[in-house]
Amino acid sequence: MGFNEQLKKDFSTFTWVLIAVAIVLNIAIGQLVSLLKLPIFLDSIGTVLVGVFAGPWAGGLTGLFTNLIWGVISSPVAAAFAPVAMVIGIVAGLCARYGLFKNWWLAIVAGVIITVFNAIVAVPIRLYMFGGITGSGADFITAYMLALGRDLFGSVVVTVFTSNLLDKVVTAVLAWGIVKALPERTSARFPRLTATNP
Repeated sequence: MGFNEQLKKDFSTFTWVLIAVAIVLNIAIGQLVSLLKLPIFLDSIGTVLVGVFAGPWAGGLTGLFTNLIWGVISSPVAAAFAPVAMVIGIVAGLCARYGLFKNWWLAIVAGVIITVFNAIVAVPIRLYMFGGITGSGADFITAYMLALGRDLFGSVVVTVFTSNLLDKVVTAVLAWGIVKALPERTSARFPRLTATNP
């Protein structure tokens, strides 16, 4: 199947509805977790789900739109990290394509891979747009590492990786659990879900 044909297949009407629901889910859960001051974000669960259901491009678009919309309605910092959210969706879709959502422990591996790519994109944004400090709770880790004598780059790398590792692993395992709990009639609408079958 050609690239254009695959894109048409991935972006069905049902996929666009799924993307809209996922954006709302990302923002609602992200805001709730932020209010509860939990040590994780869970603001990319919808992005990862769309990546698994409809492929990397749909997942990437979901992440991009989520952060741009979030940036407009409440947090300009979120808009700055839109490329990071896009990469999360793309990598989640690729992980699903290569069978990393077939069971819970492979989903953990997917979460680690997503964290690595998340850090590659997020560290330069955090460093060069915000000087390493974004005003989030993770800044405590940066301050602690600086107090230990680490340089700013090393401190931000540790901050981004450690603050996202648990979050992305939990997000990937939750996405796997949701996919496995779906009725067959629903999962049949998304041919890409066959890659999640054991």
